[in-house]
Amino acid sequence: MDQRLTMVTLGVRDLKRARAFYEEGLGWTLGGGVEGSVAFYQLGGILLGLYGLEALAEDAQLALPDLRPGQNFGGMALAYNVASPEAVDATLKEAEAAGATLLKPGQKVFWGGYSGYFADPDGHPWEVAHNPFWTLKPDGSVSLEAPE
Repeated sequence: MDQRLTMVTLGVRDLKRARAFYEEGLGWTLGGGVEGSVAFYQLGGILLGLYGLEALAEDAQLALPDLRPGQNFGGMALAYNVASPEAVDATLKEAEAAGATLLKPGQKVFWGGYSGYFADPDGHPWEVAHNPFWTLKPDGSVSLEAPE
């Protein structure tokens, strides 16, 4: 199996609400999908999909636990890397203004960077981070190579 990730799909309780958060709140552009069923966003070299939570669980043949948005942790966080600590704070404020819940304000972290977290309306945690040890390319992609 090649070492790559092509798409992340988030199970959402209300697709219309989720789309409003990402499109109207964060300003993302819908890349495609089936109206009322699924939405896709191009994020650099990968895709983000929004799909009904129950339908996603059924498709994966998994039982749907009693989830309460913002109260359960599924063992995964999405990350959005930015160029500076100031950009972390600005991005967290933007997400919060769009309807996200601030989970952790931006702060210096043990590994030498600066990060904070927000949860989207379905409780999916997003880390917003500045990692001074990685290279953030102009297209938004990140490289494990140290900056020059």
